Amino acid sequence: MKESQKTEFKVSWRDEYLKHLCAFANTQGGSLFIGVGDDGKVVGAKECKKLLEDLPNKVINYLGIIVDVHLIEEAEKEYLEIIVPQSIVPIAFKGIYYVKSGSIKQELKGAELQHFILKKMGRTFDELPVESAGFSDIDEKVVRKFLRRAIKANRLLPETETDDLQNIISKLKLITESGKLKNAAILLFGHDPLRFFSSVTFKIGRFGDSDHDLRFQDVIEGNIFEMPEKVIETLRAKYLISPIRYEGLQRIEELEYPEEALREAILNAIIHKDYIGVHIQLSVYDDKLMLWNPGKLPDEITIEKLLQKHPSIPRNRLIAEIFFKAGYIEAWGRGVEKIKDGFQKAGKPEPLFEELGRGVMITLFKGSHENVTENVTENVTESVTENREDSILRLIKNNKTITTSKLAQQLNVTRRSIARDIENLKNAGKLKRMGSDKGGFWEIVQ
Repeated sequence: MKESQKTEFKVSWRDEYLKHLCAFANTQGGSLFIGVGDDGKVVGAKECKKLLEDLPNKVINYLGIIVDVHLIEEAEKEYLEIIVPQSIVPIAFKGIYYVKSGSIKQELKGAELQHFILKKMGRTFDELPVESAGFSDIDEKVVRKFLRRAIKANRLLPETETDDLQNIISKLKLITESGKLKNAAILLFGHDPLRFFSSVTFKIGRFGDSDHDLRFQDVIEGNIFEMPEKVIETLRAKYLISPIRYEGLQRIEELEYPEEALREAILNAIIHKDYIGVHIQLSVYDDKLMLWNPGKLPDEITIEKLLQKHPSIPRNRLIAEIFFKAGYIEAWGRGVEKIKDGFQKAGKPEPLFEELGRGVMITLFKGSHENVTENVTENVTESVTENREDSILRLIKNNKTITTSKLAQQLNVTRRSIARDIENLKNAGKLKRMGSDKGGFWEIVQ
């Protein structure tokens, strides 16, 4: 047997192991074996029959869950298996919540704890009530703007436009049964969402040759329904070039990035943002845009699945529904596909999607596919060569008489590559050959 996400071994029982049972219940369930060593070998447990009677009651008293405890005998040694089912509600031990991550038990705190409890309750953050907000905090002009867009997109009936504000908010399910506005109502249509949520901002920065060279920046604030348009307008005005071309007599100005795909990326970031987290960041460089959105992917979706056809699991269901009704998004789960298609049709390389720092980063390349491929190949080649030269110096430091054949074998490259690297190191004044090829040795120049 081996320890895993659902299996753990302990030589003897201690009450502090209730934390591990708590973690199993909060994750996928699992088994805790008492009387088994870390190597998976049975060593036997003391007082198994007493534990068999005491543990179920102890678990109910501390955790409020029912577990199965089995007595097992192997090679005249007795040990216990405590089988913990997955709980549909959050379980705490002495007020602290634990989960399993691989074979490790983790304590949940802060935003992670809030996300965990919401998920166990089947709720999303945008569905929670804002206790201190009222209808005076809603900007009715923005709500009416949404209605016009939704009616034009044939996703709301025309007669909706004559409803009063409270009826509209209620029909959009942005109010609780007790009459409290939900987080989504303030985020989407609030006069000043920053009064209630500290991270309702979209930061844009223009960088030069490095990340330390920030030349200028903007912070887009306000309700998130109007935020995508504000971001695009700011990019068009200050950050991106619109090359002019003509089709016949018609003057056409298009952004240097495919605008529909860029808009889709910005919409995705705003809709799927973790509004308990920090602000969205868009970094503009000479050759690319890097859009970072706080919020991990759902457990069911990996980066690989994200790039394929996948079910939509919106972080903020109500917010996604409002943008859908307004015609801003065509269907849930197609955002990544639309971004990729837009760049492919424009003859640009496929955007890069990656998980980074508890969020998702999308890198959008400006140049043509050929130019970017050439630049990437050149950069990778330079980086690999530099790393290999460092490895050569380390190997020579350990063995001054090492041969080029041995270097090539250890670094898994040809002798010709090693000879070229050594020549580079000699020309750079980092390496000298002392004596003959057969009887000499290498000297690293400090």
